[in-house]
Amino acid sequence: MTSILTITLNPTVDLSIETPEVAPERKLRCTRPLTDPGGGGLNVSRAIAALGGNSTAFVALGGTTGDRVMRLLAEAGIAVFPFPAPGETRMSLTATDQSTGAQYRFVMPGPDWGARDVAKALSRIARAAPEGGIVVLSGSQPPGVPEDFPARLATKMARTKARLFLDTSGEALHQLMESEAKPADVLRMDELEAEGLAGRKLPERRDSADFAQDLVRRGLAHAVIVARGADGNVLATKDARWFAVAPKVDVVSKVGAGDSFVGAFTLALSRGKSFREALQQGAAGAAAAVTTPATDLCSAAMVRRLLPHCPVEPV
Repeated sequence: MTSILTITLNPTVDLSIETPEVAPERKLRCTRPLTDPGGGGLNVSRAIAALGGNSTAFVALGGTTGDRVMRLLAEAGIAVFPFPAPGETRMSLTATDQSTGAQYRFVMPGPDWGARDVAKALSRIARAAPEGGIVVLSGSQPPGVPEDFPARLATKMARTKARLFLDTSGEALHQLMESEAKPADVLRMDELEAEGLAGRKLPERRDSADFAQDLVRRGLAHAVIVARGADGNVLATKDARWFAVAPKVDVVSKVGAGDSFVGAFTLALSRGKSFREALQQGAAGAAAAVTTPATDLCSAAMVRRLLPHCPVEPV
């Protein structure tokens, strides 16, 4: 199995609570908080672990909250490559209104980074990258990290023998479009981000596939994935395009669905599966995640159950 390194520059301690009703100017009596290590890359590592795989988490940590993240990762059996963050690791809160099922997600910004912190992180990631392995960058960037960080990382990784998977959004994604960075091996984005980059709606699966394949041919990545929400996921390479159907499930929480997709997809590729097979695994992972509460992710049993309901077809 190919080694996997996940990168989380802006980790968090995720607290999840429930309350009978969310209303202003009242004391809201809550359930005891559930606590998980969070942030895109850490969630990818957690999903990989839940599916029986192994990864190492490169994670920037600081202060007592950072120590708590370390303890939670140790309890989860996830190997850690710690990097000193320039300040206290952040916390995040997910509150569920039991009367409506609505979720309220409060996300803090994280510590401020300087140019030297960024340069050190890039250098350390390059050294930690497993030879012939997979490096996954996922999640938000802390304040001070430039928007072109994914593009700079892609250029850095091109000098190693590791493959780079990027799951990014917002201005960082636009910067990647405009840069002359070396192509990532895989680039993933959601439907809204794809439409923002395209400058038009992508109402049909074929529209998403056309756009994804155009990005490949423009040199952004060797494969591009567009997540179309409850419809499913499109993957395009230079010569092929596939669509994985999202199975119909009862949605409990959408938190972590994208990270579960990335975890299942990456683990499948690390085990020698094809893009087509990995896309099916990712679709099942995302669907499994939405059936779980709060910050829980996918489970191996649910992924196995849903896999036959995620057919992959050319598009």
